[in-house]
Amino acid sequence: MSAAAVAGPGRRTRTLAWLDRPLADYHLVLGSCALLVILGLVMVLSASSVTSFATSGSSFAVVKKQALWVVIGIPALLVAMRLPVKAYRWLGYPMLALSVVLLVAVLVPGVGASVNGARRWITLPGGFQLQPSEPTKLALLLWGADLLARKDRLLGQWRHLLVPLLPITLLLAGLVMVEPDMGTTIVLVTVTCALLWVAGAPLALFGGTGLALGGGLGVLAAAAPYRLARLTSFTDPFRDPQGSGYQAVQGLYALSSGGWWGLGLGASREKWFYLPNQYTDYIYAVIGEELGLIGACSVLALFAMLGYAGLRIALRNTDPFTRLAAAGITAWLVSQALVNIGFVTGLLPVTGIPLPMVSFGGSSLVPTMFAVGMLASFARREPDAVALLAARRRGR
Repeated sequence: MSAAAVAGPGRRTRTLAWLDRPLADYHLVLGSCALLVILGLVMVLSASSVTSFATSGSSFAVVKKQALWVVIGIPALLVAMRLPVKAYRWLGYPMLALSVVLLVAVLVPGVGASVNGARRWITLPGGFQLQPSEPTKLALLLWGADLLARKDRLLGQWRHLLVPLLPITLLLAGLVMVEPDMGTTIVLVTVTCALLWVAGAPLALFGGTGLALGGGLGVLAAAAPYRLARLTSFTDPFRDPQGSGYQAVQGLYALSSGGWWGLGLGASREKWFYLPNQYTDYIYAVIGEELGLIGACSVLALFAMLGYAGLRIALRNTDPFTRLAAAGITAWLVSQALVNIGFVTGLLPVTGIPLPMVSFGGSSLVPTMFAVGMLASFARREPDAVALLAARRRGR
């Protein structure tokens, strides 16, 4: 028997032993977040350099803004790691109220900025923009987790399980769809479904909800010609490569030209005015083009690592709010990543949603890093982690 064959099981055993350590989830969450943020900075620079130079005379104009958001996001993450659970539970209510106000305000002409027919941004001083739908995800999961945790003994009754969680979710989703932003709507619904699942909702509820949402999305798609075109063209975008299938086709060109190892960092050809939204919604296509299949799969692995750790945190904590919030954060980040990667790779219709921690945009990055800080905080509240940290304090 070869030495490699002998060493193989030992390596697997050591890996599994490391995953069983009390703070393994804590390190997995922070490690995956750090790698995704660093990758995001590098790829935003690469993907934006051409258009940035063409519009501002500097190849670094866009990445400088992203670096500023990272500088703001790191303290947000550190603060979230140190807040007590009761602070998270309190924070959801003012955040939810503010989210509703901002989602209404963005629809008001003169307040919300219209770009390509979508009214999703509020213009701020200094050339920055706020997208209210992004922090709304954090507000919904904080408020929803606290609501269900307070009703813990009443959740066997459908009235308490669904009201007011479902009406508020529909209100937020409706306001977001008016912008319109179907991708964020899907994530909001996914967060609510994750909260209900952890709260013990019956399977029949998810079946009925799925049918209702499917019907609703079908009506919305039929009501807007551009949505219907996206739904009908994503299965064969090359049927109309210069029209409804343009974004999907250019994304597939970028991914297919990357091969195994990619063209090299900075060597993307699609970013030269061919690929729309190359440093926001379609940054994954540039990753595939420049870093190849290996780079694209590495991003998937990082999100899988984050999702795995998030699920373990939700399962290992005993506090109802912590379990619900951890599951909601995990569902938010993983579902958003899957929706983004799905439409870039042609598996889903184009919906327009950033890749968490990688795409350009502070409205997405800062709330996401705060949520990751919460998840890391919950990892330190796992029973084994609490015991280990207490023993360390006693040993000082």
